[in-house]
Amino acid sequence: MSGQRLQGCRSLHLNEDNGRFVLLAVLIILYLLCGAAVFSAIERPSELRAHGRWHGTLINFSETFNISLQELNTFLREYEAAIAAGIRADALRPRWDFTGAFYFVGTVVSTIGFGMTTPVTVAGKVFLIFYGLLGCAATILFFNLFLERIITLLAVVMKAVRERRIRNSGLLPPGIRHDFSAYSLPGWKPSVYHVMLILGLSAITISCCASAMYTPVEGWAYLDSLYFCFVTFSTIGFGDFVSSQGAAYKYQSLYRVANFFFMLMGVCCIYSLFNVISIVIKQVLNWILEKMSCLFCQRCNKATVLLGRRNAIRPGSKGRQGRPGQLPDSDGPCDSDTEGRRLSGEMISMKDLAASNKVSLAIMQKQLSESANGYPRTVCGSSRHNGFSGGVGALGIMNNRLAETSNSR
Repeated sequence: MSGQRLQGCRSLHLNEDNGRFVLLAVLIILYLLCGAAVFSAIERPSELRAHGRWHGTLINFSETFNISLQELNTFLREYEAAIAAGIRADALRPRWDFTGAFYFVGTVVSTIGFGMTTPVTVAGKVFLIFYGLLGCAATILFFNLFLERIITLLAVVMKAVRERRIRNSGLLPPGIRHDFSAYSLPGWKPSVYHVMLILGLSAITISCCASAMYTPVEGWAYLDSLYFCFVTFSTIGFGDFVSSQGAAYKYQSLYRVANFFFMLMGVCCIYSLFNVISIVIKQVLNWILEKMSCLFCQRCNKATVLLGRRNAIRPGSKGRQGRPGQLPDSDGPCDSDTEGRRLSGEMISMKDLAASNKVSLAIMQKQLSESANGYPRTVCGSSRHNGFSGGVGALGIMNNRLAETSNSR
């Protein structure tokens, strides 16, 4: 009977995962529809005016120089092909010398892909497929490892700030006032929202400093420079603004080194920020599912069975844990389903979040706390056995999913 109940519980958990996936897909579609409506309302009138001006320019040029519109359009098509090959009216740097090719492969492996430089030969296109496959995968791994180290650094800094505040407050127990290193700050965990705030401020600072460099060097407006920084750092890479493409710059070597540094740090910070924000979005999805379950379930205990599993979403659930609101213990044996979900990045309940905006994601808090205190992060025994362990964000989710799959075979 207990085995059947466990199997039914796991089926409900699977249904909840499917529900979260479908809900996220629906919300993304709605988000895309809203974005399309807004951008269409903002940009469509400007596009129509540009078409009108261009049509008038073509007619005036055709009449002035006695050239038919068909001949003029043929010439313009040739010029469009020249633009695709990197030819411009103004002098630009060579695109396929060593430095230009290095800039190109940087945009490939970082998935920025400005699109202003593309291979035109068959050999170049074939090589790009295999080169990008390995390079993009390695760069994504680098971004995840960067995020882990940023979390560790921020945890240590936040712990030091906390210790300083406790020392200055005079609230230390008498026995440890002179030996604070033995004090483990019971009940304190670094807030994931502080991490999100620090990463956001870091990204803004890098963008503002980079924009202050691009504005005088590239001749862009400061707002255009900020726009370029976000499009580049988020790896959207439209290609309407591209830095370091002039034939020559004052202090050219220094500028290109600074440009590379700003791009590297900006992409790393924005990637880390996106990971943290995605976790907050996942918590909101959990809260919406809980509300929908309470709405459509006819019995309240049915909703409790659906969402009351022992993991980080509902800290007060029945199971191996202390009083309500306390994070689950992770020192015991690791259940592949439950523990894997906790390590995948789910947050504690939205009800607690509404009660206090200081409630943080359980797993990231745990990693922050362990990093700050110098403890190794707890990993499931099955994860260690199968070779999948650690990681945060997308890497952590994949590691734990692989561990669950390997363990179930």
